[in-house]
Amino acid sequence: MKLIKPKFWLKKNLISFFLYPLSITTYAINLFKKLSSKKNFNIKTICVGNLYVGGTGKTSLVIEIHKILRKKFKIVFIKKNYVDQQDEINLLKKKGNIIYKKKRLDSLSIAQNKNFEIALLDDGLQQKNINYDLKIACFNSDEGFGNGYLLPAGPLRESVNQLKNCHIAFINGEKKNFNLIKQIKLINKDLKIFNGRYEPLNLEKFNLNKEYLMFCGIGNPQEFENTLLKYKFKVKHKMIYPDHYKISKNEIKNLKEIAKKQGLTIITTEKDFLRLNKNEKKNVRYLKVNLKIENINEFKKILIKYL
Repeated sequence: MKLIKPKFWLKKNLISFFLYPLSITTYAINLFKKLSSKKNFNIKTICVGNLYVGGTGKTSLVIEIHKILRKKFKIVFIKKNYVDQQDEINLLKKKGNIIYKKKRLDSLSIAQNKNFEIALLDDGLQQKNINYDLKIACFNSDEGFGNGYLLPAGPLRESVNQLKNCHIAFINGEKKNFNLIKQIKLINKDLKIFNGRYEPLNLEKFNLNKEYLMFCGIGNPQEFENTLLKYKFKVKHKMIYPDHYKISKNEIKNLKEIAKKQGLTIITTEKDFLRLNKNEKKNVRYLKVNLKIENINEFKKILIKYL
């Protein structure tokens, strides 16, 4: 979904109040999905999804889970083939095997026929006709539940009460959100909650005495900026685009001209970098990050428990 999240999604206000009746449509769609018959597969399934639309770190988490399980199991990524999410597909291709058909059911059938032992789905919690063995709901620590409303009045794809049907809640972000943890526990006291934050893998390749122009088109650009600031990058100029945005030739040209005039080094995310062609990548650097999971040993135990 290509969007820049509106500010009224953060807190209840007049705009969200007037849009609230339209959220009934989202509720009705979710209710209809629950009526569909569920399909089982002879392959273990782990679904990493979200209730809050975009920017919760799903792809980063599936990559880390893949690292944990790949030595013991024959594992494959499953990604629905959305036209505007080729960046995430390309990123997952670099990490392991991936199947990306238009329908997740088709991808799972292929994975089963190829004798994969585990299918690791990047997104899919809202698809109710698949019996997942393990369901993980991701959140961003800064945004939490937002204003608590369903789309379009708020940022939620479905009710937070669906946490009752999940096994793990995973919270990404530099700051630990104790209020969010409390809210989650009130919904499902048995839900296991883990926290994660991003750590750079190629920090030594950057000169932190220089000044930088940051650009990105991801679900939560603030988290990328927070990471840069934490590691002492001097961000003097920034351009934020919608999630999964394919920057045009003229736009990248303009950014390079701004950087040249102001003596700035251009920095972006790995996903944004993968959207650029060979010529556009010239003089553009990307920060490669790793999601560090707190209480990693406990997290591993829970993964194995459901496999």
